[in-house]
Amino acid sequence: MINTVVLTGRLTRDVDLRYTQSGAAVGSFTLAVDRRFTNQNGDREADFVNCVIWRKSAENLANFVHKGSLLGVEGRIQTRNYENKQGQRVYVTEVVVENFTLLEPRNGGQQGNNNMGNQASQQNPFGTPQSNNFGGQSDSNPANNNQNGNDNSADPFAGSGDQIDISDDDLPF
Repeated sequence: MINTVVLTGRLTRDVDLRYTQSGAAVGSFTLAVDRRFTNQNGDREADFVNCVIWRKSAENLANFVHKGSLLGVEGRIQTRNYENKQGQRVYVTEVVVENFTLLEPRNGGQQGNNNMGNQASQQNPFGTPQSNNFGGQSDSNPANNNQNGNDNSADPFAGSGDQIDISDDDLPF
């Protein structure tokens, strides 16, 4: 039997991180997942899926995402029930998250959400063409970026001075 869920959506609120009596971290959140089709008015509807994540993964997720973040999750569907204070049986269906993937730069979701009152630094942890070694100019003087002063942002090995000599016998095809 297979019980596997893969979802991509946006957080509707920050992760609610709590700890059990034994000290295990548990995070709960709701993921808004767009439907593939539109309604009669041409609007795209969304499903709001309750999710729960445990232990260190819960702490990591709570530290790196915020309301509006685009997130991919993998996990399984779980149904549980309990009796509330009024004595009624309550059934809960949720996704137990086993893996998650951040699908945009750390501060990327804030731009579409009016920065949500958060003035955090706007640096991109994944690197930008201006900050990595493979593209753009990281120094105000282009001559300092490589040995010959040419902008070879498409080729990270250009200007290294080393010639690569490969025989046909070394190729795997």
